[in-house]
Amino acid sequence: MIQAVWRVWIVSMHALNFYSPMVADQLRSHRKTATIRLGDKSDKYRKGEIVQVLCGARFSPREKVFDAVIDKVDVKRLRDLSPREVEHDNPELRRAEEMADFLSQLYNREVTLDDQVTSIRFSEILNSR
Repeated sequence: MIQAVWRVWIVSMHALNFYSPMVADQLRSHRKTATIRLGDKSDKYRKGEIVQVLCGARFSPREKVFDAVIDKVDVKRLRDLSPREVEHDNPELRRAEEMADFLSQLYNREVTLDDQVTSIRFSEILNSR
């Protein structure tokens, strides 16, 4: 009797989604190489993980900008972000206070320097053809 063995591999892929079309240009030009998210996201994103970087509004079609590898995930208080970390997320900003204002608009609530954030650094995966 011949017995067939089927193995199904389920691959879970996370996405880093950005809402603004302006961000897509920053991503493509490599001016934006990180995202700072409110709260501890270290259980969702891990160093070495492959993610799809997307742009588009929630509940709407999204554009895939590129695949990326997560280089670093740091959880810290907003006040402890370096100017370089802030700049990697938003090339127009340098200070944690500016990032607090930016995140307050993004999350539609007051964000303070004492809030916990996750800084996620990523690099585009290039196709070698």
